Amino acid sequence: MSKMEAKPIAGVAELLPEMKSWMAHIHANPEVSTQEHDTAKYIASLLRQWGYEVCEHVGKNGIEGLVASMRHGDGKKSIGIRADMDALPMTETNDLPYKSKDDRVSHLCGHDGHSAMALGAAKYLAKTKNFDGTVRFIFQPAEETMQGGPSMIADGLFERFDVDRVYAMHNIPGLPKGVFHFHEGETMSAVDNWEIRLTGRGGHGSMPELTIDPVVAGASLVMALQTIVSRNLSPWQNSVVTIGSFQAGNSGNVIPNEAVLKLSMRNMQTDARRAALRRIREITAAQAACFGCEYDIREGQPGAVLVNTQEETRFAANVARRRFGEDSVVYPCKPMMSSEDFAFMLQRKPGCYVMIGNGDTPIVHNPAYIFDQDILAAGASLWVALCEEYLK
Repeated sequence: MSKMEAKPIAGVAELLPEMKSWMAHIHANPEVSTQEHDTAKYIASLLRQWGYEVCEHVGKNGIEGLVASMRHGDGKKSIGIRADMDALPMTETNDLPYKSKDDRVSHLCGHDGHSAMALGAAKYLAKTKNFDGTVRFIFQPAEETMQGGPSMIADGLFERFDVDRVYAMHNIPGLPKGVFHFHEGETMSAVDNWEIRLTGRGGHGSMPELTIDPVVAGASLVMALQTIVSRNLSPWQNSVVTIGSFQAGNSGNVIPNEAVLKLSMRNMQTDARRAALRRIREITAAQAACFGCEYDIREGQPGAVLVNTQEETRFAANVARRRFGEDSVVYPCKPMMSSEDFAFMLQRKPGCYVMIGNGDTPIVHNPAYIFDQDILAAGASLWVALCEEYLK
C-alpha cells in the first residue's frame, strides 16, 4: 500500500498560515546551540498570549529551555510534548523569502519547523480545551550538541514539571511527505563527538625534512579510523565513524604546527560503542607516534541510545491510525543511525520519538535542505490527537 500524507485536523489546518509565520520568524533569526535566548523569548511570548503558564530559564550552565503548562478539568494525568529550537553553524544556499539573516547560521535541520508544530498544537489546545488533565510543551535548546536535554533534566525538569509520558518528533527527508513513522525499542544511536588535535613542528613547504607534518599524520589517521567499522566490529553491529572536519594550515607552502580532526561516532550497541571508542584512542596514539606527533583527544558530551517504550509507542501509532488512517502510518519502521538527546528524557520518562516524512528534499545538515512547511499542520495535528486521546 502506498503511503499518503496525513490529513490535518480541520481546526489545526486553519492555523497553518500562523504556523508558517512563526517558523519563518525563527528561521530568519536563527541561534546556535546554547545561544537560543531570543528564540525562547519569542516562543514564550506567544504561549503566554494563549494562557499558558510559562517557566523560562530551565537548564544548567546558561543553557535555557522553557516549559509551558496548561491544566484543564480535574484529570490527574499529564503529557509532555518536546520540540527543539537550535540552529546549525552553517550557511544555507536556498533563496527563501524568510532566509536566515545571519550568513553563518541557519535552520538546516528543521528545528524551526518542530517548534512551529508544537506552537500550533499549543494554540489549538488552548482554544478548544478538549482535554482533562495537564499538557506541557517543552522547548529545548542545544539538541545539536547533546547538551540541552541533560541540562534541563539536571535542573529538575521532570521533578518541577511532572509528566506521565513524553513525546518528540523529527522531520526526515526521503520518507513519504506527511507520513508518521513509529518504532519500538532501540530507535536511534548513541553519539560521541570528539576532537583530536595533532601537534607537529611547522616550517617551510620546501624543507619538509626539518618539520613534523601534522597534515600527513592527520590524513593517515583519517584513513586508519575507517578500519574500525570494517575490521574491528562485527557486520551485525551498527556503528559509524565519521570525520566531518579536518582543519590544518591556510597556505600551500607552509607546513602548519597542528591539525585538528572533529569526529562523530554512532553506535546502537553498548559493547560496540566501547570497542569503537577504545580503538579510536589506540589508533590515534599509534598514528601520532608513527609520524612523530603529539596528540590530544577532547571528548564531548556523550549521547545515549534512544529507546522508545512499547506501550507509549503503540498508543501513539494507534492514535495516528484512528485519526489519520492506516495509509498515513508506518509501524514498525526502520531504526536510524542518527542521534538525539531526547534519548536522555526517555531514560527518565516513558515515551516515543516519532518521525514524520519531509518528502523528496535534500537531507538535514545539507546547505540546500528545506523543511516542507506543508507538513506543519500534520505534525501539530498528531500532537493534538495524542493530548486529547491520552487526557480524555
